[in-house]
Order: sequence, then C-alpha cells, then structure tokens
Amino acid sequence: MIVKALRVGLGQLIILIDFITRPRKQQRAAATQAQVAEAAKGLTLYQFHACPFCVKTRRTLHRLNVPVALRDAKNNEQDRQTLLEQGGKIKVPCLRIEENGQTTWMYESKAIIDYLNQRFSTA
Repeated sequence: MIVKALRVGLGQLIILIDFITRPRKQQRAAATQAQVAEAAKGLTLYQFHACPFCVKTRRTLHRLNVPVALRDAKNNEQDRQTLLEQGGKIKVPCLRIEENGQTTWMYESKAIIDYLNQRFSTA
C-alpha cells in the first residue's frame, strides 16, 4: 500500500514537472503544419499518463508540434486490449504507425523519439 502511494505520488510529481518545464512548440507556416497534421493521422501513441518514458515521448510530440492520437492503455480496457492483441504486448510507450496499408508497432521511447525527430523535425 505504501509502495502504491509512493508510485502515485511520484507519478503526479513527474506530471507537474513536465507541465512546468514543457518545451515550446515548433513553429511552422500554416500550410506546413497542415501537412504535418495530415502525416500524423496514421500515428497513435499508446501510453500511461504518469509513465516517465511516456512523458518523455509526449514532450517530443509537443516540441515537434505533431498532433498524435493518445490512447490510455492503463485505464481504458479497450485500448489496453488493442495494444495486447495487435501490438503483441502491454508495454508503453508504443507508437502505432499506419502507412501504405501496413501497421507497425514501435516500442521503446528512444526509438519512437528518434523516429519522430527524423520524420517531423525541421531543424
């Protein structure tokens, strides 16, 4: 019980620190941002709200100004089941990438962040 309370408290602290230190969004021309939004339609991030690796991934999405659908694999049973059945395991963060009629499930925050930076960074 104490461990769970500690974990919840630390999770809330992580969320607070993320909120306070959130990076600025990348600024793009309206037409370019529309292209980014269109490219991001095939992306879905399965995550836990207070998971530090998920927070790190969401910070990258925020910084790159990429609108990605978020799925709560902890509190939403349907999202959790989809992650297990289609992704193969309940591990977050997990980026679902739908391109050219194929679906790829990418695990590991570092791999996801590298992919997002390569695909959406202009710097």
